[in-house]
Amino acid sequence: MAESTTAQTQRSADEESAISNGVDLSPWYSRLFTDAWFQMYNALGGMGGSGQVDPTIAANANVALLSATAGTALFIVGPIFSIIGPRACWLVGGWTYALYSGSLLCFNIKGNGPFVIAAGAILGVGASFLWIAQGAIMTTYVPESQKGRAIAVFWIIFNLGGMIGSLVSFGLNFHSTLGTVSDSTYIAFIVIMAFGWMIGVLICPPSRIKLVQLREAEEQIDEKRSIHKMAKVVVDTLFQVKILCMLPLFFCANVFYSYQQNDVNGYTFNIRSRSLNSALYWMAQMFGGLIMGALLDLKFFNRRQRAWLGWTVLLVTGMAIWGGGYAFQKWQDRRLAAGQKQDLDYLDSSTATGPIFLYIFYGAYDALWQSFCYWLIGTMSNSAAIAAVLVGAYKTFQATGGAMAWRINALHKSGMTQLAMDWGLCIGSLFIVIPTVMSVTLTSRPEGEGSDGDVKGVKELDVIEKENSHL
Repeated sequence: MAESTTAQTQRSADEESAISNGVDLSPWYSRLFTDAWFQMYNALGGMGGSGQVDPTIAANANVALLSATAGTALFIVGPIFSIIGPRACWLVGGWTYALYSGSLLCFNIKGNGPFVIAAGAILGVGASFLWIAQGAIMTTYVPESQKGRAIAVFWIIFNLGGMIGSLVSFGLNFHSTLGTVSDSTYIAFIVIMAFGWMIGVLICPPSRIKLVQLREAEEQIDEKRSIHKMAKVVVDTLFQVKILCMLPLFFCANVFYSYQQNDVNGYTFNIRSRSLNSALYWMAQMFGGLIMGALLDLKFFNRRQRAWLGWTVLLVTGMAIWGGGYAFQKWQDRRLAAGQKQDLDYLDSSTATGPIFLYIFYGAYDALWQSFCYWLIGTMSNSAAIAAVLVGAYKTFQATGGAMAWRINALHKSGMTQLAMDWGLCIGSLFIVIPTVMSVTLTSRPEGEGSDGDVKGVKELDVIEKENSHL
């Protein structure tokens, strides 16, 4: 009881300190706004096979994309972020999304598969720059007591783009009898993505944020920008038990995409229904992010209790949703054996309602999962540089798991095999992360309770407002 009261007092102090020091949250909203335009990529993937009849090319492109992200996010882009900042990271990586959409347009016209795969690899590098900037901003530009809602707002705006893109595709392909989307769909995506890249110049650097703990941390980083010192920060941050226990959770963050998008949506529905399902999938992500963000910011629980609450939600909903997926897959196997593929329309309500709702719940669970991952990262430190390293680890292992899953999908392993793999990995990783959940402290501030639980890198980079320690 005393612990809970202490935590609530600390949370109130965080908010009062933020207000008294003039916290400006609008810059991270401008960063999130640019994200909406780029999640047309989500709309493409959500349609199954990126809108193609044969999902193999898209699956192999995703393997190239995720492999490139895994190879660059942690040890290359993470340290670079602390030098060039979020705006430069966005401009370096953002244009690669339009390139990828252009490669799909080229494939629609000329059937140039290698170009799609090469564009996927280039996008993988660009995505590293974009996502590390996003993650560092989302987990450090706000006070500790508001990180859940920051993640929720990001997830809503982030998936708004995917939902809009899918609805655009739904309208453009409403009367289509083909198995692939039209050229105009890809052209629309290219234009929207290019616009999103250009407005990235509005992103504010950490120096513009009036959060004292962040500003002082950034001032300290000016003395830590050598390659040798940044490498030491990466090693000191990562090689701890509680960080290592999070890696399987990160690995599973995208491991189910290939199965859900290509096997569940792609093999079951016709093109217009796949587009509609994609919109519903990303809409469900918006609600999932909102729910998890609200739970992780509940004022009558301290931070340790909220960590356990988030973990419990993932375990219970995961078992229920994957259990529903098992029932679907048995039904789907019978359909495929009978030669029924990509034929189900959303108007066939007696048959389509169940699979559509399953796909919606899959989308919501993805948001619950990733929101919890980002929130755990946010509990490790208030430093943007430390957050960039942890987000780099997140994107590296997330991409590694995704690349593995997309390769298995490209090899045409059975849907039941992929379902069993995804279900087992997700639930298993939740038990492995228990030591991390147990280690969550009441605050990341060195002078607050739980300072011994902070990552080692905080000792070098996480500078906190000492004057506020009496609050």
